[in-house]
Amino acid sequence: MDRRAFVIMMGGSILAAPLAAEAQKARKVPQLGLLDYAAFWGEPFKHGLRDVGYQEGVDIAFLYRPSDGKSERLRDLAAELVRLKVDVIASYGTPATRAAKDATTTIPIVMLGIGDPVRTGLVSSLARPGGNVTGNTILGAEISPKRLQLLREALPKLARIAFLRNPANASNVLAFQDAEAGARALGVTLLAVDVTGPDQLESALAAVARDHADALIMTADPMLLLHAQRVVEFAVRNRLPTMYQAKEIVITGGLMSYGPSLPHLFRLGAVYVDRLLKGAKPADLPVEQPTKFELVINLKTAKAFGLTIPQSLLVRADEVIE
Repeated sequence: MDRRAFVIMMGGSILAAPLAAEAQKARKVPQLGLLDYAAFWGEPFKHGLRDVGYQEGVDIAFLYRPSDGKSERLRDLAAELVRLKVDVIASYGTPATRAAKDATTTIPIVMLGIGDPVRTGLVSSLARPGGNVTGNTILGAEISPKRLQLLREALPKLARIAFLRNPANASNVLAFQDAEAGARALGVTLLAVDVTGPDQLESALAAVARDHADALIMTADPMLLLHAQRVVEFAVRNRLPTMYQAKEIVITGGLMSYGPSLPHLFRLGAVYVDRLLKGAKPADLPVEQPTKFELVINLKTAKAFGLTIPQSLLVRADEVIE
């Protein structure tokens, strides 16, 4: 190689080096912190991200921080994600979103399956969230009275209903208040049954049996959903009609559910992540509300309980499991 060719080659290498470094920097994989990540709805979330062009480990990195049903861990887990400087935090449920919001005012937060983000102070309004939080809601304020109404239609002689909730979840507290108003209108008694951790669930369910409740309503608190099968088994043993929010619980043996599809909300949450990573501001992205609420009834469970579900209710169901 002659001297001139060598100089040209080396000059080109020197010029290319910073360009290559800049290109590598530009290709930095964004990090998505998953706070109190719900493994049972994780696949729809990943599918949603794939739909908008993200593949785990290639275009995006997931940092999982589950609380395993222990809400007292959420504050530390959120603070850890902030220290790791993730690009976006995705939080499931009100307690996790509150922990994330308290931990940072700058990192965008996508909340998934929130009961009532306005009344719990997570956003200023659905149309204009303000701050660094946006996402989607299950519209809890409208769901609780409707569940009572559906239970009453299935059980006309219903008088006492136990309401299984997590008092550490602000949305659960509001849902109970909404249900109380519905109970008064129907002339039934609503009994609050509080569970703040998995270790309290058995004693709480035993209290439901001692109180001779005619039916049970379980909220969509992430901790309770994580242990929903224990509630289903209790309801089957005691032949206690129970209303859930998630269709998936009814498929596994629960009696009835009414609410939006949580897997669908998780999938839609991926769109928020994509827009935020591309520079959108959380304050400018309206909180999404579900457009469809599903009523699912398990007739096999009803027969095992000795219940006859009225035909007027069955024809309105979105799905009947036989």
